[in-house]
Amino acid sequence: MPSVPPFVVPQAEARRLLQQLDVHQAMRHMFRDLARGEAVQPPQQLVEFPNAAGDFINYLGVLAKEGVYGVKTSPYIKKPEGPRVTAWTLLMSMDSGQPLLLCDAGELTTARTAATTAVAVEELAPVGARRLAVIGSGAVARAHLHQVKGLRDWQSIRVHSRTLAGNAEAQALLRAEDPRVEVHDSLDAAVADADVVMLCTSSAGPVLDPRQLTRPALVTSISTNAPRAHEIPPEALAEMDVYCDYRVTTPGAAGEMLLAAERHGWSPESIVGDLPGLVSDRVPRPDYSRPVFFRSIGLGLEDVALANRVYQLQCEGQ
Repeated sequence: MPSVPPFVVPQAEARRLLQQLDVHQAMRHMFRDLARGEAVQPPQQLVEFPNAAGDFINYLGVLAKEGVYGVKTSPYIKKPEGPRVTAWTLLMSMDSGQPLLLCDAGELTTARTAATTAVAVEELAPVGARRLAVIGSGAVARAHLHQVKGLRDWQSIRVHSRTLAGNAEAQALLRAEDPRVEVHDSLDAAVADADVVMLCTSSAGPVLDPRQLTRPALVTSISTNAPRAHEIPPEALAEMDVYCDYRVTTPGAAGEMLLAAERHGWSPESIVGDLPGLVSDRVPRPDYSRPVFFRSIGLGLEDVALANRVYQLQCEGQ
């Protein structure tokens, strides 16, 4: 059987196709497949470059019901002007063994990261949550806002980042996403009395200590692929109800979990649940007697699921 070249999807085309997809529901379906044993999520594969020049992470995944598997490879390349992060996703057929799609994964990563957080907010946030805080103001923060703005009846949406003050263009983009957005120069003011705090930064170190919140809230975190990156202090985990995207692999990759286990006596066994358990109603929801933490490391299955949806759209357009 002759080999057929795969579709090659650059960033702009990926952005256009993603606008036609319900990314939130795609992530819910994928986590449900994972819960049913119809998908496989191996651990991330981290490979460091020589001479501390950076690293790359391979995110793998198998969607057996869809008959595809794939890998996203994402390098973290150190440069004098700052780190460069790129990503490409390769989708393969489990039937023919042939490549189906090679897609610039920048847009896929942003969309699936935000949609995964949205599944967590949908499942974990109090039903009566009214106050949302977003820490970060770039494309990832805007994608998070887009995905969660309709999940609760938000009475206030406060946004804070170190670069947002005085940046009229960035503020306009956020308000275009949702007119309820209020920009706050102070982190403390942004998170005061919040029900949900979404950390949407590329920081490799803590940006918020959940123990300083004025009330128990849901804190979501994504971080970056810098080595052992984390957005909250590792020692704070012991004082929170912890959830994650996939408990089999997340503790071995999330920076604050690794550090908390090594230095502060925290155990991954204390994780209350993950998204496969939540979407299949197999794990308890929090009672908010103390803060709740949700950690997403980004799963290969998320990338494979979206790449497969993009591939299907490409086939329909032929």
